[in-house]
Amino acid sequence: MVVNRAMKCGVLAASLLTLSFAAQVRAQPAPDYRDRLPADEIIYFLLPDRFENGDTSNDRGGLSGGRLATGYDPTAKGFYHGGDLRGVLQRLDYVQSLGATAIWLAPVFKNKPVQGSPGHESAGYHGYWITDFTRVDPHFGSNEDMRALIGAAHTRGMKVYLDIVVNHTADVIAYRECPRACPYRTRADFPYQRRGGIGGEPINAGFLGDAAENQTQDNFARLIRPDYAYTPYIPRGDEHVKVPDWLNDPIYYHNRGESTFSGESSTMGDFVGLDDLMTENPRVVQGFIDIYGAWIDQFRIDGFRIDTARHVNREFLQAFVPAMLKRAAAQGIPNFHVFGEVWISSVEPGLLAVHTRDDELPAVLDFAFAVAVRSATMGVSGTDVLARLFAGDALYAGGEAAALRLPTFISNHDQGRYGYFLHKALPGIADTEALKRETLAYAMLLTLRGVPVIYYGDEQGFAGAGDDMDARQDMFMSQVASFNAERMIGETSATGANLKADHFNSAHPLYREIQELAQLRQSQSALRRGRQIVRSYSDAPGLFAVSRIEPGTGREVLIAFNTSVVPLRSLVEVAVPSIKFESLHGRCDSAVSAPGSYRVELAPLAFVICKAAQR
Repeated sequence: MVVNRAMKCGVLAASLLTLSFAAQVRAQPAPDYRDRLPADEIIYFLLPDRFENGDTSNDRGGLSGGRLATGYDPTAKGFYHGGDLRGVLQRLDYVQSLGATAIWLAPVFKNKPVQGSPGHESAGYHGYWITDFTRVDPHFGSNEDMRALIGAAHTRGMKVYLDIVVNHTADVIAYRECPRACPYRTRADFPYQRRGGIGGEPINAGFLGDAAENQTQDNFARLIRPDYAYTPYIPRGDEHVKVPDWLNDPIYYHNRGESTFSGESSTMGDFVGLDDLMTENPRVVQGFIDIYGAWIDQFRIDGFRIDTARHVNREFLQAFVPAMLKRAAAQGIPNFHVFGEVWISSVEPGLLAVHTRDDELPAVLDFAFAVAVRSATMGVSGTDVLARLFAGDALYAGGEAAALRLPTFISNHDQGRYGYFLHKALPGIADTEALKRETLAYAMLLTLRGVPVIYYGDEQGFAGAGDDMDARQDMFMSQVASFNAERMIGETSATGANLKADHFNSAHPLYREIQELAQLRQSQSALRRGRQIVRSYSDAPGLFAVSRIEPGTGREVLIAFNTSVVPLRSLVEVAVPSIKFESLHGRCDSAVSAPGSYRVELAPLAFVICKAAQR
């Protein structure tokens, strides 16, 4: 086995593989964790509010009054429940023992506690309604708690990624023309009218004006506001609610009403009422470089996930991302991982890849992967959907090698959990079959190309009843009736499962399966960095096979999955020099049937991982 830099920070020699995985990861030194490439990571994504309550004194965020003032109501799925950064720190053993090497935190910045029209209010527990970009929300703790968490993670050799927002802020700005949810104004419907300057003299003003001195709230409102923007104002008492203070000036926002998520409104409209920043403005670009650069400097963050990246103009991203990479490198963080959220609901890699080319994002969240794996492992489609997905890898800037750093997932906080899609696709499915299908999906996540992202709670069988709020359950004891009543996966075989208790059960079958797969991934460089070759697929549920090629040695690792409910036997193409094989998972023949042809036998909803002997 070839030793590479990633192995120095967490992978043990083969002679130690008989030890428990939890003991292995705790025994490893941390100094070289910075050397790991993005492709080497296994990411665990969590919402601090829903993970663990380490400090009950901050449940209300230092605010007083009812839930509409504090945002705290542990019985309501759309309000704060009490989880915080100290809770995450207390559960690092649990996360690391699962096999995660990096933690992705949902936004931790100070949020507007509650927003929404009367009767439809909810809280900023998720972190995406930011008012203060410089400090941790008091519901989650303090900046010192953030430093403590990151320091403890780094000591263990774990990285910490931060979810950041550049597209919008909390909903603070109001429009004089309409009270709420103003329809989007287009240039065609409201053509720009040039306005006179002070004293009536003409000015050559574009959308912002041609001089920095014109870029003030007063001039924007009175002189150079285009007719296709609404008239913005800040409600009394909120004049300085945003931090840094420049964010309080409406001139730095589009003010054009609700996005329709098509055409120009995709980057210039308000995202469900949130104040849409004018990211074309150089002041906004520099402002966010300063904001998030300071988080790198002060907290030594290891990566950023950029929220709603597809709704930000490309020029902003082309300036912002290189500035962050440069800032990280200056802090001794050479492998800073940046990836953007580009939400799609289809297997169309080109819709994602264009953002790596035009926006110059180093990586994007692989939504197409999630759709393809769900479809294949649920038997909704043939395995050709996976072949179509990977055929698009050449479209990414950097080609197939760039696809290795795409974060992949099967569940998330917006679209919903794998279990939700599974129960929707196969109503009445038995728990034993559901467990096999989700295990198969996680096997794909942890062995196929890309950087696997485990959504917190999946390892405990969380399924949820839908997307958004219904996919954000509590890991600690929940008081939400719908969470406690949900149908979970693996509960019939989970040791000590109790829907109304904490969900940190390391004996849960999904936890154990993911743990074993994570251990295997960490021990095999082919599963992290290896080039991927699709070997077999069909237009019906059944065989899907790929080879991953070990860097340096060229040794082949064949991975074969059976997505059908019947056993299968098939010959799969392998490289001609691959003659003898050993088993990494499941039953593997010891040798090829003929040069270039290898036999696989698979039980229903099973998989094998077979490694060729040294050439």
